[in-house]
Amino acid sequence: MAAFLGFLNRTYTALNPPDVPRSTDSPLIKFGILGAAKIASTALISPAKTHPDVVVYGIAARDLERAQVFAKKHGIEKAYGGPDAYQQLLDDPQIDVVYNPLPNGLHYEWTMKALLAGKHVLLEKPAANTSEETKHMFSLAKEKGLVLLEAFHYRFHPVINRVKQIIDSGEIGKVKSIEHLFTVPTGLLKSDDIRFNFSLGGGSLMDEGCYILNCTRFLTGSEPISVLSASVQGADKDPRVDQTTTASLSFPEDVTATFTCSLGLPPRFGFIPHSLPKNEFKVIGEKGELFCTFWIIPTFYHYIEVTTKDGDTMKKRIEKVYRPQDVESGMMRNWMGGEWWTTYRYQLEAFVDRLKGRSSDIWISAEDSIGNMRAIEMIYEKAGLPSRPTSTFQSPSKAQ
Repeated sequence: MAAFLGFLNRTYTALNPPDVPRSTDSPLIKFGILGAAKIASTALISPAKTHPDVVVYGIAARDLERAQVFAKKHGIEKAYGGPDAYQQLLDDPQIDVVYNPLPNGLHYEWTMKALLAGKHVLLEKPAANTSEETKHMFSLAKEKGLVLLEAFHYRFHPVINRVKQIIDSGEIGKVKSIEHLFTVPTGLLKSDDIRFNFSLGGGSLMDEGCYILNCTRFLTGSEPISVLSASVQGADKDPRVDQTTTASLSFPEDVTATFTCSLGLPPRFGFIPHSLPKNEFKVIGEKGELFCTFWIIPTFYHYIEVTTKDGDTMKKRIEKVYRPQDVESGMMRNWMGGEWWTTYRYQLEAFVDRLKGRSSDIWISAEDSIGNMRAIEMIYEKAGLPSRPTSTFQSPSKAQ
């Protein structure tokens, strides 16, 4: 009963976060959002309500009415609309930070333009359509002295960091392999969803696989050496778009990682439908195994299962980590998150810390983001698919 009540309390508070008084010690950090994307509410607007130093100030959409409706719904002061709406937001001197949740194929152009306008950027994953574009964005951010973060929000939550701690402790022994599954059943996404649009950077590897690769690289602390195998099921409307991708990669220390990601997992045996989305992984070591489920959205529910062998006895335990551990653990020691804090709330905390010149215990570096896109490109090449199209935007910056 206590666990169920805890679930209800976390869920309710996460979905209805309390407003906190705005800080009066320093100017508020004003965010502007490019595009009225649904993810903006979860990824930024709700977390911002609970951060005393942040306010979502502006929203830009190609349709002014849509921007105005979005602004009214979320209590946003400024709405920009029309064909020049995005640029109008970038030109507004009141805006300090741009949140870019546009389709993947537009990440590069509008992140570069935001950086050229002197704005910090919180950028939705994947960073861009190619590793070269990702490299250029981070080079420009460094040149301008601006903060650019690819929003792999799960990395900021205590769950994945507890997993990493268990692996690094040697409890399950030297890691031999990692198995990932991140899928949604067929029919959950409509055929005209932007995730199936090649020109906009669609594909299961771009959408879900980028999480898997980022997580695997984080847990192993290394980059893939080679892609051992890769196969795809193309989308009905465009075979260049991978609806489902299965791949196996080789990492240093003889570690093998295999995964399946799917925007529409085909029925089992051709006729038994999959009913629920899945995001889970298993780490197999020489002395045991670790299984983790719902690691991308752990606030509502998740668990870590650790199985080890002591002689002829199998030992198994379950851990759930809904808030940071204590100072001695070395994890998230400067953060005071509640059990209802989402991955996005933790991410916002770290992002604001960087904006204010403070250190943050966890961060996604430029090298991390570039490496992730390189891994995606390696898999597409092995599978015989092209990388997503390069942007036609040409930057005037020397960082290009």
